[in-house]
Amino acid sequence: MSSITRALAYSQANQNRFVAELIDLLRIPSISTDPAYSDQVTQTADWLVDHLKGLGVEDAEAIRTKGHPIVVGSITVDPVCPTVLVYGHYDVQPPDPLDLWTSPPFEPVIQEGVLYARGACDDKGQMFMHLKALECWMQTAGTPPVNLKFILEGEEESGSASLPGFIESHREELSADVVVISDSSLFAPGIPSITYGLRGMTYVEITLTGPDRDLHSGTYGGAIHNPIHALAALIAGMHDEGHRITIDGFYDRVRPLSDDERRAMSALPFDAVAWAQEVGVRASLTESGYSVLEASTSRPTLDCNGIWGGYIGDGAKTVLPSKASAKISMRLVPDQDPNEIAELMEAWLRARVPESIQLEFRMVHGAQPVLIDRQSDAMAAASRALEEVYARAPYFTRIGGSIPVVADFKHLLGLDSVLMGFGLDSDAIHSPNEHFGLDRFAEGIDAILRFHTHYAAG
Repeated sequence: MSSITRALAYSQANQNRFVAELIDLLRIPSISTDPAYSDQVTQTADWLVDHLKGLGVEDAEAIRTKGHPIVVGSITVDPVCPTVLVYGHYDVQPPDPLDLWTSPPFEPVIQEGVLYARGACDDKGQMFMHLKALECWMQTAGTPPVNLKFILEGEEESGSASLPGFIESHREELSADVVVISDSSLFAPGIPSITYGLRGMTYVEITLTGPDRDLHSGTYGGAIHNPIHALAALIAGMHDEGHRITIDGFYDRVRPLSDDERRAMSALPFDAVAWAQEVGVRASLTESGYSVLEASTSRPTLDCNGIWGGYIGDGAKTVLPSKASAKISMRLVPDQDPNEIAELMEAWLRARVPESIQLEFRMVHGAQPVLIDRQSDAMAAASRALEEVYARAPYFTRIGGSIPVVADFKHLLGLDSVLMGFGLDSDAIHSPNEHFGLDRFAEGIDAILRFHTHYAAG
């Protein structure tokens, strides 16, 4: 019996225990964004260190940072073997609103083969698959076929403030051949996919100020420029009739989709009509010339995420507001730069803001876009592993969101990442009743074991 066959058999035989251990991990409310749960975040880090040591990772430790601890550890098989750096995060989103949960968020329950709890999919459940894959190797072959390093952070859901500095100061300890991350989704149930493209982000906040205080609209209306009107006009002018962004220079560095990529996207089993119906809109709206899938994953965007000003309470208050503000996010594609895009937007605004209005512009944060080589040995190993588990070749997909750590690994360590996730878009991550199918938990462990095998052979 081959080593991979023994490891797969061990996984199958121990699934119930694996799930029970995951449930213990999910019971700890490791909410990183709320200081009230700081002790529980640290408790989770310590739990993972103990678990890794129990698996044979003798050097596992929780390293304190200015924020929450980062858990690291390694298994070195042979210096000539390839080294895989596994990234995951053990912190979770707040569970609010609690009244929409059908069961308490930190009291995991299993219903019809689905595990419900905060963090079940994002990312404790998916992260834990990698630990259980290691156990399968250690209990059957004695070692995995690759060198393994782990970096498990506790601040992903609150901005990963400590991570870039940690990576930079621990370059040698984190050196590897590839990063593997399971914090994404299958394209659809039973349809495997590997993400090779992520959009970046520029997030800004703008405030327009007119008069130095709120004014009576009966006394001053008609003679004072209303900041809300000015802000609405600026936002409306950020797209043309073809829904193309009008900021000067915005598209100058955009790497166009290749014909091969457009053909691959058109071949995906995607129903644009059903997609629109699922989110309750009558029709989609895309940049002219691009499909829904292209526009939502692979083209740059600009969206107003929030807008406020004036009086919004009950009843009437005839106020001419002093200020109006908006938060705006721009999803970026290779080779756009977040800081340059912020500068272009500020210049565009300052050229158009009325003389009667003052502009305050602030960049909140940014993330670099990422495009990963689909032809690498690691991608080939992941593709083969998923095909063996799902009996069909995986799709290579780009997603519209951002995973800043992928760009950090590339920029700071020179490492590409394999984004091999087993969630579904319907798993309600960040929402009430987050869940993870136990079939996908088992499939993920099997795929990781097969990836190790193929990557070591390649």
